[in-house]
Amino acid sequence: MAALLLRLAPAEGYTATTVPGVRLLRSNRPLQTTPVLYEPGIVFVCQGRKTGFWGDRRYVYDAQHYLAVAVPVPFTMETEASAEEPLLAVYLGLDLALVAELTSQLDGLLGAPQAAPATMLSTPIDDTLADAVLRLLQALASPVESAILAPGIVREICFRVLCGEQGHALRAALSGTGRVARIGRAVRRIHTAYREPLQIDALAGEADMSVSTFHLHFRQVTDSSPLQYLKSIRLHKARLLMLRENMTAAAAAARVGYESPSQFGREFKRLFGRSPALETDRLRGAYAMPAMPWAEDWVSSH
Repeated sequence: MAALLLRLAPAEGYTATTVPGVRLLRSNRPLQTTPVLYEPGIVFVCQGRKTGFWGDRRYVYDAQHYLAVAVPVPFTMETEASAEEPLLAVYLGLDLALVAELTSQLDGLLGAPQAAPATMLSTPIDDTLADAVLRLLQALASPVESAILAPGIVREICFRVLCGEQGHALRAALSGTGRVARIGRAVRRIHTAYREPLQIDALAGEADMSVSTFHLHFRQVTDSSPLQYLKSIRLHKARLLMLRENMTAAAAAARVGYESPSQFGREFKRLFGRSPALETDRLRGAYAMPAMPWAEDWVSSH
């Protein structure tokens, strides 16, 4: 897998593929603890290592473990990589329609999952799943196989993850019912309307919960309060705008819904540990490319 990825992802950062939702990642240098925002997806690290820290939990994903994320969550991450042994990974964005179809079929055959829902999981990769990831990379090396075979292999990978060692907990989180699903709808609402003034009582109403129950379950799912989560989304989006579109801090702040540039600056530094200008310079220096997409993790880009 590493040999294929070296060929398929010759440049540092993300390499798009012809298969929707599938991207390849290459990083030639380590990354110190950095706040990131993960979209729902599955990441397979074929060389190197990533370590995520979410609340008091630690998630390792490397050649022996994959990471699955059911709900967008902000957390911190470290990367182990070098020019001699770059980090090489495959990212599969979760197609929620496909997941819903597979989950429905699995529930019909296996019964509804009884496990507690899990928002994020690091799970050992077994030989069958590793073989599917290898076959996906082999298919991506051929335009014909990429078009004809790869979508079916992506479906197989999702199936095997949902049936895997912790698949029952992931299925419970991704099901259309239950508290995680209702909080997930509120999270998606925040992601689509983060520029607007959002009222917590309205979000709680959309989740069919009282405000106090909504606060409790929201923190259980995201390890954050709704207001903290909204701030995190806005700050991550602003960082992307400054990095990708060379926006000033003031312009990015206004774009994501801040009325006060000084408040934006204070909250940005509190989250990222640096001023907007210094953080943008750090990221550009880390990747030696002036306006590339945030290439280390799938920071919210949709």
